[in-house]
Amino acid sequence: METVKPLAVVTGASSGIGRALAMEFAAHGFDLVVCAEDAGLAAAAGELRGRGADVLAVRADLAVYDGVEQLYAAVLATRRPVAAAALNAGVGTGGAFLDIALADHARVVDLNISSTVHLAHRLLRDMVDADEGRLLITSSVAAMAPGPFQSVYNASKSFLQSFAQALREELKDTGVTVTALMPGITDTAFFHRAGMDGTRLGRLPHKDDPARVARDAVEALLRGRGRIVAGSRWTKALGAATKVAPDRVKAAGQRYLSEPPPRGGPNPRTGPWSR
Repeated sequence: METVKPLAVVTGASSGIGRALAMEFAAHGFDLVVCAEDAGLAAAAGELRGRGADVLAVRADLAVYDGVEQLYAAVLATRRPVAAAALNAGVGTGGAFLDIALADHARVVDLNISSTVHLAHRLLRDMVDADEGRLLITSSVAAMAPGPFQSVYNASKSFLQSFAQALREELKDTGVTVTALMPGITDTAFFHRAGMDGTRLGRLPHKDDPARVARDAVEALLRGRGRIVAGSRWTKALGAATKVAPDRVKAAGQRYLSEPPPRGGPNPRTGPWSR
């Protein structure tokens, strides 16, 4: 990895928005350190190398402290400054709060919040010392609304939005910028993994393309913008509307979209629930 190219770190890079972000960085001439916990990371790294990037793939579980330290040690071992980092790894769980195991809620907090704080603390210190760097934190338009049936997930994204904006203000007199990425409903495996295939949200036919989200995100990051609602015009309009709607209205809308179909009710693929 001895090259004059800038280096970017991307977490959650095996699929979805994270993989698209890594591809976009490669298109902008970055080499990469990519991280995910699943076997799909190897295929993503191979595709990135095919696009001309030098790639170090680190398979680690960032939901645990040692996993974040493993990734950071790998970054240090490159002996290269990190020009940009996309802290994107995240997970969600769909369903009523009390129907979900406490361990599953804890994993959402550990991966979405704790790992982001941990890795940001490690990477930002080096960026500030160099007086140069770009940090992207993936939040969501869901951050702006209470999340019935995704209660911990939405709350975690609210934390990340606030965290990113706070860091940006703290670092405004340095050469380091922090950008909050606010994607909308995106065509990834998120809904399946969160157990939300049968919900109205999971079954929406038109979802944003992760590649479009990534293009918007990296462009905003490189320009040093504070926040970007990325994706389609519909998503941008949703983001604008969500800013002004009362919380009770947003909560009711979230419930309509995310509530699981009734147990023993119609098949969500064929019955009235899917209309």
